[in-house]
Amino acid sequence: MRAMDVMTTAMVTIGPDTAVHDLAKLLSERGISGVPVVDNGRLVGIVSEGDLLHRAETGTERRTARRRWRWFDSAFEEARDYVKSRGRTVQDIMTREVISVGEEADLAEVATLMETKRIKRVPVLRDGRLVGIISRANLVRALAAIDREPATGVTGDDRDIRAKLLTELNGREWARVWPEEIVVQDGIVHLWVSDTRSAVEREALRVAAENVSGVRRVEEHVVPVPVFRPF
Repeated sequence: MRAMDVMTTAMVTIGPDTAVHDLAKLLSERGISGVPVVDNGRLVGIVSEGDLLHRAETGTERRTARRRWRWFDSAFEEARDYVKSRGRTVQDIMTREVISVGEEADLAEVATLMETKRIKRVPVLRDGRLVGIISRANLVRALAAIDREPATGVTGDDRDIRAKLLTELNGREWARVWPEEIVVQDGIVHLWVSDTRSAVEREALRVAAENVSGVRRVEEHVVPVPVFRPF
């Protein structure tokens, strides 16, 4: 499998001039932990909820202890922390040196990057432009889609099936699926659906998949929606 086979293409992105307050609202309302920062289609950074932990508004700014014997390093850290805690726009707090891969990257390469760099998501680029993003959840779903017996791997036909199914579902109110919720392996379409979806919606998803040329069968994976209980 390659990055293009499992990446999310319907991404939430944000511009570098976006206010930090608006970023916080976006992460909270969408229930996501981070977003790519894009300027005219090109990836210029990535920002996550970790960049909002130490903010002056909430009194959580980091207090850096000055070390006299390493004054230069201490001054650099203080300046960096000051910008992080008081910067007004996304470009002030985002990570600019973004680790990314091409759409042809092998998933083993992606997994190694996530592990060694301790990151949760990897942007996918084509000629410097953002075309997708892979999260740890994408890799887990890809693994779940593979039979226990050795498979022949994702082929061009599998990618074609996935693309045609996404096109068929696009814009349909009952579909409401993210691209990462569809994985195709050896002609088998794996659909991840929440247990809150109605039976008729799930049936419509199955029928749509079955009507794509080349599909051998459709497997449904029901995901329970977490229940949040007040303390």
